[in-house]
Parts: sequence; C-alpha cells; structure tokens
Amino acid sequence: MNFLSFGLSPQLIEGIQSMNYETPTPVQQQVIPKILAAHDVIACAQTGTGKTAAYLLPIIHKIIAGPQTNFIKTLVVAPTRELAQQIAQQVEGLGYFAQISSLAVYGGGDGGLFENEKRALKNGADIVICTPGRMISHLNMGYVNLDYLDFFVLDEADRMLDMGFHDDIMKIIAATPAQRQSLLFSATMPSKIRELARKILTNPVEISISLASPPEKIRQQAFLVHENQKIPALKWLTADESLKSIVIFCDTKSGVKNLSQVLRRAMPGVEEIHSDLEQAQRDAVMNQFRSRSIRVLVATDIIARGIDVEDIDMIINYNVPRDAEDYVHRIGRTARAESEGRAVTLIGNKEHGRFADIEKLIGKQIEKATLPDFIGESPQYRPKEVHGEKRGRRHKKQGNKFTSSGRSKKLSLQPNNLRRRAR
Repeated sequence: MNFLSFGLSPQLIEGIQSMNYETPTPVQQQVIPKILAAHDVIACAQTGTGKTAAYLLPIIHKIIAGPQTNFIKTLVVAPTRELAQQIAQQVEGLGYFAQISSLAVYGGGDGGLFENEKRALKNGADIVICTPGRMISHLNMGYVNLDYLDFFVLDEADRMLDMGFHDDIMKIIAATPAQRQSLLFSATMPSKIRELARKILTNPVEISISLASPPEKIRQQAFLVHENQKIPALKWLTADESLKSIVIFCDTKSGVKNLSQVLRRAMPGVEEIHSDLEQAQRDAVMNQFRSRSIRVLVATDIIARGIDVEDIDMIINYNVPRDAEDYVHRIGRTARAESEGRAVTLIGNKEHGRFADIEKLIGKQIEKATLPDFIGESPQYRPKEVHGEKRGRRHKKQGNKFTSSGRSKKLSLQPNNLRRRAR
C-alpha cells in the first residue's frame, strides 16, 4: 500500500513526498480511510507510530475539497507546547502546496503575543493547534468563533487527563458545534478515556495499535543502586565522551533542577528543560540540543512524547518511570531513524516493583549490569518485595490544572506561519 491508494488530493501528495513519507504506517492504514468516510474515531496508538499524519492527512484533504471560508475549521488539542509545536510543523509541511493556513496556540509568551494571537484567531485558520489552558483564556474573552468547526481532535488524551485538563477539555468542546467529526487519540486506553470518548464521540470506530516493544536496536540496561549511588553512577555513565547526545529523565521538576546543578559542576554542556521555563527558553534549549551545542539534557516527561530529535546516543532514567508505558515513550527517543541507541535505568531501593512492571509490559527481562567497583556493591534485585512503595499501577499527580473561569498560570499562544489562502 502507498499513499496514492487513499485517493488524496494532488497538492497533499506533493506535501507527503516533500516530507519523505513513503509507506503508510499501520495506524495510518487503519485510521485514514475511516476519517475520510466521516466516522468519529477513537484510536489507541503511541507516539512514533505516525498517528499525527494519520489524522492530519484526511483532514487536510477534506479542507482542500471543501468550501473556502475564513472560519476555524479544525481544532487540535494537545497536552504540551512541545507536542503542539511538532503537530504545527507537520501541518506546515503536509499542507504547504495546498496553502493550508495554521495557527499554533500555546503558552510562554507575553501580552504583545496575546494580542497578535487574538487577531489571528479572529481572522480564522484552517487548522488551529492548541494547549487547553491558553485556548480557555481566549474562549473566555468571547472572540473565538468555533461555530463552523468541522474537525475536533484530542491528541494524547490520556496525558491531558493525567495533567488535570478534563474540565478545560469539556469547556472547549462545549464551544464547538454538535455536528462535527471528532477524533480521540491516546497512548493508553484506561476507563477514564473510554468515559471521555462516550461524552464527545458519536458512534466511533475504535482502532487499537498495540503498544510497540522498544526497537531491538536499543540496548537496554539497568543498574541496581542504593540512593547514594545514583549520582556517582550517573557521573560515570555520562563521562564517556564518545556519547555526544544524552537525555536524562527525572520524575519531578525539582529533581531536574537539582540534578542539573550537580552535573554542571562536574562537566560542561548540561542544560535542563521543564514546564517552569518560559517557552522561549525551552525553544532555545531544544535548538541547542539539536545542534549539539549542549551534550546532556536533563528533563521531565514533558519531552518524553513530544521531542523530534534524531541521533540521541543514550537515554538515562534517573528515576524508574511511575507508569510502565512511560518507559517505552522515554527510551523511544533514542535509536531513531537508522541509528542505534542505549537506554539505561537506575533502579533505586524503592523502585524494584516499578521496574518489574516495565519488564512485564515489554515481555522481557532487561539486563542488570554491574557497577564499577569504586561506586560500591549493588543491592539484590527483589521485584516481589514492596520496598516502601505500593504495588500496582501508579497514577501521576495532577498538575497545571486550569480553572473553567480561565484563571491559569501564565501562558500564551503563538502563530505558526499563519498563511491565509487566497479567498
């Protein structure tokens, strides 16, 4: 099968070719025909399966074939600024030859940007990509017209609910027309996602692409450590200068800040990224990391699903992820394209149970490597013991929760190459 078999418009085929897409992925093969046939869709597919193009391609095709108006036609809601940026970049590439207009709406700017974005929203766009909080701020001002919306997309819905955005999502949906095509994408399908789907979808087609195991070209290792051995082990792992690009994941913002300070004292080329940084700062850090100006990036899960960087040599989990699925998302940042990669996890005394859940999910035992003698003796792996934590699925704490009245932490939205089609 190739993309020509979907009957997509010639301008869209040009965009597909310019993006070097060759063969549709399994999720694209299943989702694209259903969206073209006007079905609502609920799809379980993780990042890296091609899900963004799976909904953008049929939506752009329908926009090209439909009437040309100045209203907002499509609203895509994403949990983080990074993912919103990534989606906007794909809209720009795929829709370039059709002159599809797009607007990315997310936080991190100042009052001047807010006014610019207000004008852009008033003018309308074919596709608006937003994070929930900033869209709520604009909706509360009364000038965003979603009455003529044709397509509504929730991307990574599970993560949005984990972040506490349920009420914001429902308020945004309330501003849209009942006669719309709605699409929900989620990496996992817990009961809360199914409940949300029942509220917003009409007779949906359900598509499930199973959680892919990490690619075989990723060398997975784990080190059993006492808590006071984590920093020495981390310094030893990052001392290999042949590794030009390293991402270290921590569970919390405070953990990222503390760890980056420790590492900066030990080596050059260390930066951090988390939601406390302004958008301009986050963009600058990511650009430096892509260009190899910085070697080590210490991060929260904010980039686990929304980072498009190739040739990352090593991923280090300083903390074992609380949800087993997040392990797959994190380590999937390495061994992209044709490259190989290495993923290392430091298993603390209270994290054995979590790591056992990961091994159960991916269906294999991960190599337990040996620490060098100068770090000290490792503890024994005892996954069946509680080790001070409750076993079973761990749910993330809600954060960045916005009120329905629009009061939120400071955010903004930014136009993404807003190009108006000749009307």
